[in-house]
Amino acid sequence: MKSIMTGWFFLAVAAVWVFVGAAPAEEAGSPELEYGYAGEWGGVSAFDGEPFSPWGVATAPDGDIYVTVCLRDRIEFFNATGSFFDSWGASGEGPGDFRVPSGVAVANDGNIYVADSFNHRLQYFTSSGSYLGAWGSEGDGPGEFATPNGVAVAPDGTVYVADRNNDRVQYFSSNGSYLGAWGSAGSGEGEFDGPVDVAVSRSGLVYVVDLGNARVQYFDASGVFKDAWGSPGSGPGELKWPWAVAVGPAGNVFVADNEASRVCVYDEAGSFLTSWGSAGAAAGEFNWPRGLAVSSDGTVYVADMFNRRVQYFVRQSGH
Repeated sequence: MKSIMTGWFFLAVAAVWVFVGAAPAEEAGSPELEYGYAGEWGGVSAFDGEPFSPWGVATAPDGDIYVTVCLRDRIEFFNATGSFFDSWGASGEGPGDFRVPSGVAVANDGNIYVADSFNHRLQYFTSSGSYLGAWGSEGDGPGEFATPNGVAVAPDGTVYVADRNNDRVQYFSSNGSYLGAWGSAGSGEGEFDGPVDVAVSRSGLVYVVDLGNARVQYFDASGVFKDAWGSPGSGPGELKWPWAVAVGPAGNVFVADNEASRVCVYDEAGSFLTSWGSAGAAAGEFNWPRGLAVSSDGTVYVADMFNRRVQYFVRQSGH
């Protein structure tokens, strides 16, 4: 894993409207795709004034936004435009404690699932943060983890976990009963070199960010390989240290291309549609976009980790 950069700084919440550097592409049956910056929040935590360190981000059915604050070992949640509601969690190994929370996902019933990476477990909570349960321990057996990073919940409640250092994806029932797994170390079909995030479409396709192989692979609900896309680079359709994946309401797949400081958009089969972003700290620029979520209305939320903020973007009308 890349080393965490130091040097904290404050980023004021912005509400200006700008167009970001998107490379427009035609989406089948629709006008050109282009996304515009709509706002941000962060800099310091509204909870305690400490520097904000967002990693994962997830959207709830009611529009609330959940963010894993990895260096503070807690979850913060907000409304859709960043007004702070509440938080929970502390450093530790007990129920509701965390050691580097990374991926976060929201089920249709509102429950929150968190990849507690350095405790090698999954924890889940009510929408307000009340502890419900946990499963997992360090290891490579069924239901064990080695630094789990990404988590996603399918429409039927199945929980998928990107088990990073075991180079596999495991899946479970909503309360943690083991259902199956797939993957091993390598670069072939269905093999991984550090799977760091996972997302599930409404149709049940499972998308996995294969970090070291600079690609996204996708599978059916039980792990049967369907296809893959991506190769190392910064050109259209290429990926440079991809880290997060999310599926929009129309089925398009969004990938946070971490080291390239951009978000890339593909159709459900991996055809490149557009991208936006560049390195920097201005509106629409990124410094390690680490987490990604798309709400039911199509708003795209990006955890811009080393800029200490969450930015959000909307599809431009008339484009």
